[in-house]
Amino acid sequence: MSTQDRSDVIDLLARLALALDDRRYEDLRTIYAEDARTSSPRGEMAGIDEIVALVTRVGSAEERTQHVNGTTVVDVDGDRAEVHSHQLVHYFRDGAAPHRTTGIHFRYTAERRAEGWRLTRGQITPLWQNPAPSR
Repeated sequence: MSTQDRSDVIDLLARLALALDDRRYEDLRTIYAEDARTSSPRGEMAGIDEIVALVTRVGSAEERTQHVNGTTVVDVDGDRAEVHSHQLVHYFRDGAAPHRTTGIHFRYTAERRAEGWRLTRGQITPLWQNPAPSR
């Protein structure tokens, strides 16, 4: 396993977090592969167009996010990498403390493509939320 490959894959995760936080959704096209598939509580998405459309649609003009990547393990095998990571997502309004935080576990598969490393498969699983949703 190359240290550079591992670094490149971890960089994808950081660029994903920043693209979401900065609402630069078109940047996802440089992070996910054209044929990427993801699964989350928001649904199943197949292809980069569906991924970009969903995150654009669920974004809120008044609510901001801060994605903080935590514990991350990257296992590289040639041109493929398996990624397991935890992430905190803070939801806030400009100038205010977060009103909600979610702990997420995600698993990604990344592949080395002609254009570089890209995320090809993703499973996003919320673990907890504070405050807890009312029932």
